[in-house]
Amino acid sequence: MIECIFCKILNKEIQSEIVYEDELVCAFKDINPTAPVHILVVPKPHIENLNAVQQQHKELIGHVFVVAKELAKKFGIDEKGYRIVVNCGADGGQTIDHLHFHLLGGRKFSWPAG
Repeated sequence: MIECIFCKILNKEIQSEIVYEDELVCAFKDINPTAPVHILVVPKPHIENLNAVQQQHKELIGHVFVVAKELAKKFGIDEKGYRIVVNCGADGGQTIDHLHFHLLGGRKFSWPAG
């Protein structure tokens, strides 16, 4: 079995501030937030990164976005706007090798950084 910090959070081996959970995903507050609202939406199956997503994951990935939309509403960032970020690989900024989606909001963002 693959072990990573997100797998340990999903298995309740490490405590985290979980804000949503169902049979497919778990969402919890980032311990190093870069925005007033910074939630990680993590698929329960261990998928290393976006490159590892396969055809059989399309329902799961769609579910991630539905959950993110609902969390944006729950945390009051749906009206003004928010960002969903997926980092892939070391050069893409991925630091944990378990696919996850950053839901960011509560401040104005610029492009391409910040």
